[in-house]
Amino acid sequence: MPDPISWSFAAPYFAAALVAGYLLGAIPFGLVLTRIAGLGDLRQIGSGNIGATNVLRAGRKDLAAATLALDAAKGTLAVWLGGLYGPDMAVIAGAGAFLGHLFPIWLGFKGGKGVATFFGILLGLAWPIGLGALAAWIATALVFRISSLAGLVAALAAPILAWAWATPQIAEFTLALSALIGLRHAANIRRLLRGIEPRIGAGH
Repeated sequence: MPDPISWSFAAPYFAAALVAGYLLGAIPFGLVLTRIAGLGDLRQIGSGNIGATNVLRAGRKDLAAATLALDAAKGTLAVWLGGLYGPDMAVIAGAGAFLGHLFPIWLGFKGGKGVATFFGILLGLAWPIGLGALAAWIATALVFRISSLAGLVAALAAPILAWAWATPQIAEFTLALSALIGLRHAANIRRLLRGIEPRIGAGH
């Protein structure tokens, strides 16, 4: 009979995957790109968020697109690197990247909302779910022109798609990330209910 998993043996490897994913996810691409471009501190612009939507408020569509792509890519890269050592390591590294984006040590643990990195992680773990969630974001954004609402709709859609198309482990993981996205959007949800949430391209 095979021996059960030895947690004392596996724990250091899981911890290494988590930390490596965290450090990758903690790279604040939006802040770095806007500083290189001479736009100052992104945290002093618009909503103060470090994600692509706030980069767009700085008036640079090209930098916003680059931020979106890089924030997603770090999630995909973390999953891919972890996956070289097995599916469990892929999930753990992806979790680390997501937490790194939300709570980067370099910025006093005050990071982004996690939607782009969420897409990247899903594309790395199970690309149909990632594409489905991205399609939900695009459709909502085109209709309502509100980035936060699009992100929340995508976060709601992803676990449903995961239960249909992926393993229970990935579905549960997706649900956990979606819940964190919801928590990070608490202020946005309040503004949505009041009808004052800024639209995509608005100056604030």
